[in-house]
Amino acid sequence: MEEIRDNLVARIAEAGREGWLGEVEGLRVSLAGAEDKLAQINRRPRNGAAVDLCRRSGNSALATIL
Repeated sequence: MEEIRDNLVARIAEAGREGWLGEVEGLRVSLAGAEDKLAQINRRPRNGAAVDLCRRSGNSALATIL
């Protein structure tokens, strides 16, 4: 999940350099979702409890990964 977050940050920077403002906005939404999932993972009890990584709305490509 951290690798996904890092990739999104790099893609946002690239889109910003290229002037792809719509892409920047979409990637920021995806980044917020990835950061939310990381926060959930970090908050979970250490007893092996599962975290639901399936997103049913938002960016469909990222929803498959998350």
